[in-house]
Amino acid sequence: MKKENEVSRRNFIKNTAGVAVAFSIPSIIPASAFGANDRVRVAVIGVNGRGQDHIKGYSKLANVEVATLCDPDDVILQTRAKEFSEKNPGKKVKTENDLRKVYDDKSIDAVSIATPNHWHSLAAIWACQAGKDVYVEKPGSHNLHEGRKMVEAARKYKRIVQHGVQLRSSEALQEAVKHMRDGLIGNVYMARGLVYKWRPDIGNKGTEPIPAGLNYDLWTGPAEMKPFSKNYVHYNWHWHWNYGNGDVGNQGIHETDMCMWGLGVDTFPEKITSAGGKFLWDDAKETPELLTSSFIYPKEKKIIEFEVRPWMTNDEGGVGIGNIFYGSEGYLVVKGYDFYETFLGKDKKPGPTRKAGGDHYKNFIDAVIARDSKILNAPVETAHLSSGLAHLGNIAYRTGRALTFDPKSEKFVGDEDANTYLTRKYRAPYTVPEIV
Repeated sequence: MKKENEVSRRNFIKNTAGVAVAFSIPSIIPASAFGANDRVRVAVIGVNGRGQDHIKGYSKLANVEVATLCDPDDVILQTRAKEFSEKNPGKKVKTENDLRKVYDDKSIDAVSIATPNHWHSLAAIWACQAGKDVYVEKPGSHNLHEGRKMVEAARKYKRIVQHGVQLRSSEALQEAVKHMRDGLIGNVYMARGLVYKWRPDIGNKGTEPIPAGLNYDLWTGPAEMKPFSKNYVHYNWHWHWNYGNGDVGNQGIHETDMCMWGLGVDTFPEKITSAGGKFLWDDAKETPELLTSSFIYPKEKKIIEFEVRPWMTNDEGGVGIGNIFYGSEGYLVVKGYDFYETFLGKDKKPGPTRKAGGDHYKNFIDAVIARDSKILNAPVETAHLSSGLAHLGNIAYRTGRALTFDPKSEKFVGDEDANTYLTRKYRAPYTVPEIV
């Protein structure tokens, strides 16, 4: 294979706003520069929550070496390293607190990002600029602007970027989508996404000193710096706008992605409405406990409805977390990540059904080795769309009004207040770069 053009030292520093000045600047890794026998060396970035599944998933693959673990919390990092050694006798794993040092390591072929949401796009963009392929957890972005920049970076630097929505690799759900494309339930005009998860009162823990071992500046990264609180670190950041996107931007991304995939829409909606709020707990959460959103595609004559509920509730069609697709000849139910069933005609006669999973990590590694993004089940463009749909619903909720959106310009029409939510003020040096 031909080597890809190297990123110049000057342009890399300019594009990352000086973030890597303290480290040597990594050059683009040649597409053929994997280890012996096409062994891909992977670094897992963020190992407290989802990162544990990343470690487990890659460790099962014969052509992958989990080479480095990275986390700004050294207590958690060393715990994961110890666990890794115990599960993999004789294998050593390197540890780093700063992801920039991982990107400076030319022996790393790919990074797998499982940080909090506010780091996802920036970590992915820097990885692309450093010549690394990327698996990035859902949501691919914390706001719409940085999602678009991530797409541009993947294209410019010719990187393989997979979005962490594992349902895309489910053989059963691939079959379900094919049934809908082939007309099994007729004209599919509506998708409903459901996130009914148990989300209890988190209280309000106030502020306190930063715990030993945590690099809080690095953890905060591009977000606004706020006094340390256990309300943020390590999971409840999901419910604060500074770091997370509520449950529609958490569990919900699997379902927003499934809605768009099943409906066959490859653009953003033009009309968005949302309503909800906090009705149960007087706690530190900022994001709504309940949220109901509608996304309308007038040209395509399709609609997505999405609902988040946090507590006591009935299922719908047996679904608590999943999707329902409505067509002119029946409906199709998706439960979780690997099961679907269909009901046909006025009498709701049971139709095809299947339960079967897949290996999303393997799909990513296969694409990395082949240097072919067409192999990916969840390419970067779908990350921008499914994450962006959640962002649009949250913006309609936060502005408190129905919004009109232009999918081409990716801006709200005649609403500058709503447009302010499309990006954020970044905290230097953790700045999402312009990709030119």
